[in-house]
Amino acid sequence: MKLHFLRYFVVLAEELHFGRAASKLSITQPPLSSAIKSLEEELQVQLLIRDSKHVELTQAGRAFLEEARQILEQVARASDVARIVAKGMRGRLEVGVTGSLIYRDVPAIVRQFNTEMPDVEVVLREMSSSEQLSELLRGQIHAGFINATTAPPQLASLPMSEDEFVLCLPADHPKAQTDTVNLKHLADERFVMFSRDVAPANYDNVIAIFFRAGIHPQTIHAARQWLTIVGMVANGLGVALVPRSLARSRVYGVKFITIRGKPVLAPAMLAWNPAYYLPMVRGFIECAQRTLGPTHAV
Repeated sequence: MKLHFLRYFVVLAEELHFGRAASKLSITQPPLSSAIKSLEEELQVQLLIRDSKHVELTQAGRAFLEEARQILEQVARASDVARIVAKGMRGRLEVGVTGSLIYRDVPAIVRQFNTEMPDVEVVLREMSSSEQLSELLRGQIHAGFINATTAPPQLASLPMSEDEFVLCLPADHPKAQTDTVNLKHLADERFVMFSRDVAPANYDNVIAIFFRAGIHPQTIHAARQWLTIVGMVANGLGVALVPRSLARSRVYGVKFITIRGKPVLAPAMLAWNPAYYLPMVRGFIECAQRTLGPTHAV
């Protein structure tokens, strides 16, 4: 069934006059009459009663008119959807995120993107930094919020707002009520560490802080999530160096204390694979850049 025949029939059914319908369709009467005849032959029903003076819908014609209108409306919606998707304004965006970055810029970026592009569904998937890099390289996720300073050369990245490492202590620790602490005074403590295979940048940064302080503390409990580390500290299993933003988690039983000396930044970035740079991914990256501010450039 030809789509334009349906349009011809709907206009004729609304006008009930071949001359007016043809004029509205910007065609002559013969092709309009031919189209209606072909439509009736295909359906094997009479849709219109017409003579030289008037045009009238049959009962079948009235029923077909409602269905034809719905078909044309659905086709119009499908066309709109296709154009929207082609412009990257509709679809599903799979974005990886490490657990700790929920306490930094990620929620603000996602909320702003949802406001700007409501027809794109953003799905956050909690994954380790190494898992995200692997899936980005294979095109399994569209973008990822990662705890790292650099990405493989196949990927592009945008740095996130700065965060710094602080000391996480049990609330009843003797040093927990101070404003700042010298790490040398904690050389004999047992430190809960981040597992290096999950996010090498996190592990290496903590080791660098120890090295700068000139201490070699006992390290225990290789955890895979920052919140797991904070939970271990809260339950008296040791002390830890963690990003300051984790204070927003409001875990009961811990204190976050500034480390004396030059701050050591906790790295984070938004990464994506240019080989899979869909329009909606570009929109997400641009939204992230605006949300983070002018100092953050791709």
